[in-house]
Amino acid sequence: MVEVVVRRLDPEVPLPNYAHPGDAGCDLVTTEDADVLPGERVVLGTGLVIALPEGYAAFVHPRSGLAARHGVGLVNSPGTIDAGYRGEIRMIVVNHDPREVLRLRRLDRVAQLVVQRVEQVVWRETDGELSVSSRGTAGHGSTGGWAVGSSSADEREAMRVRTS
Repeated sequence: MVEVVVRRLDPEVPLPNYAHPGDAGCDLVTTEDADVLPGERVVLGTGLVIALPEGYAAFVHPRSGLAARHGVGLVNSPGTIDAGYRGEIRMIVVNHDPREVLRLRRLDRVAQLVVQRVEQVVWRETDGELSVSSRGTAGHGSTGGWAVGSSSADEREAMRVRTS
């Protein structure tokens, strides 16, 4: 387990915590009320500043329940927080719902923070061919699932997310 130093800019903001044992993400709350119209986006503060150790980064992800029920997303998902960043963690929230206003209230859980070990790499340029792989140069959609004709209407319907 890695220790991350955190400072609250707002004393009422809870420290990031895991809802369940084994969870990857810690909930982040908003420090302000926001009514986000359909298609609009807003930048919201979390009231938290962190100091990640070298070799780690934090990633701000959307919460799946908000996405499924209300069409909430994060514009730059996941947002990356580098080890050297010491500013407030902020979230760029977007309302994808075509009709409903997204009403967020102070201290609502809006996103989740995942802390991961990251590697620095050394880039070695080549003029030659890259090593052979089973995928090769096949690009977007090459593994099937959503490509036209790659699945039956029943399979596509089974994969569709239902919201109500």
